[in-house]
Amino acid sequence: MNKSELIEKMAEKMGVGVIQAEELMNLMFGKMKSALLKGDRIEIRGFGRFKVKEYDSYMGRNPKTGEKIQVAPKKLPTFKLGKELKKRLNGGVLPGVDGE
Repeated sequence: MNKSELIEKMAEKMGVGVIQAEELMNLMFGKMKSALLKGDRIEIRGFGRFKVKEYDSYMGRNPKTGEKIQVAPKKLPTFKLGKELKKRLNGGVLPGVDGE
């Protein structure tokens, strides 16, 4: 599912127009982006957790030439699957949710 399909489903489920659903989606993702940029953690119960992990600088290797290179420190977003969603993906049934 891509963003436009998600917006359409959201508009249909909420009974609002696609433009309103898109504005809400953009607001939500914008807030999530700004939280991650500040270094905050985002937890959505039953779905998962997003956070930024910091990696130190290290000596790497150019795979083509074999030359050693210094890899700069970096930050990368990570996602950890929530327990409920993990259970559901692996065939578990969740009461009140599986009827949708």
